[in-house]
Amino acid sequence: MARVLRATEAQLEAALRSLRAGELVAFPTETVYGLGADAGNPAAVRRIFAVKGRPAHHPVIVHLCGIAQLRDWAREVPQGALRLAQRFWPGPLTLVLPRAGNVSEAVTGGQDSVALRVPSHPMAQQLLAAFQGGIAAPSANRYGRLSPTRAEHVREELGAAVSVVLDGGECQIGLESTIVAFQGGRARLLRPGAIPAAQIRRIVAQLQVGADETSPRVPGSTSAHYAPATPLIIVPAGQIESRAEALSAGGRRVAVLARRAPLAAHPSVTWIDAGRRARQYGHDLYDNLRTLDKSGCRRILVQDVPDAPAWAAIADRLRRAAAGAGREDAAEADAT
Repeated sequence: MARVLRATEAQLEAALRSLRAGELVAFPTETVYGLGADAGNPAAVRRIFAVKGRPAHHPVIVHLCGIAQLRDWAREVPQGALRLAQRFWPGPLTLVLPRAGNVSEAVTGGQDSVALRVPSHPMAQQLLAAFQGGIAAPSANRYGRLSPTRAEHVREELGAAVSVVLDGGECQIGLESTIVAFQGGRARLLRPGAIPAAQIRRIVAQLQVGADETSPRVPGSTSAHYAPATPLIIVPAGQIESRAEALSAGGRRVAVLARRAPLAAHPSVTWIDAGRRARQYGHDLYDNLRTLDKSGCRRILVQDVPDAPAWAAIADRLRRAAAGAGREDAAEADAT
């Protein structure tokens, strides 16, 4: 049984003082750890961008305590959006809606839309209930890199830039939230996550999938992000063994993330068997990639995952990781 983790009174008070002072607080959600600031304080929100090294035109997700706060941040809430919120909040769903007039452009990336969600992690709920306001929080990592799923990932990557890190243990899901945008009453899925399109269509039948030229910018919409520093290559499932053997010839060190154990020993290959279950694979993905990134290998080979709905979010993150891995200017690994 999973532990129900709550902050102590002293930890919670320290986090609240920091938020109210315009400082940054890292906290767990069920998806990944977020780097939070008072969403009503534009200067504090801009501090998130500075610490992450993130372009100012990328919007951030505002985390709310409950559905009752929705209309404080969105000027329009279509019935489809309201039904989704009633069904999936608290949980790993982000809704992109027309922003209310009081919402800062620092939060929206200069757009007329705002991204909102209600996380289900008990520590996030505890913090939001005590704060009584929105907390803007992309993922608590450097621009372009792997999202953190443990408190030690945040401390390792951001160090003293974050005044308080609330440790809520491992994130339950380990991949960022599903994002659904509403424009003119139409719903569009812009980032896959733990809530698949099929579940959303049970509530909003006319769901479109993927961005078009009119879609708002959302976290996770750039082609390269969620990336390790080591170059990453996606390899067809049947070729993972031969590619690992070829690239490790002459003692070159290679890392492999596969869905099975190796068929033979390879002295220069660091191999992680991530298993065949999509939920567990997704939960462990960023932690496994961090481990391989630290292994001193020259390449990370990732066995391709199935083309199936259960693997859609994983496949999305791996494609973007491959585009961003090994690039100093890799685009944003973003938002909870």
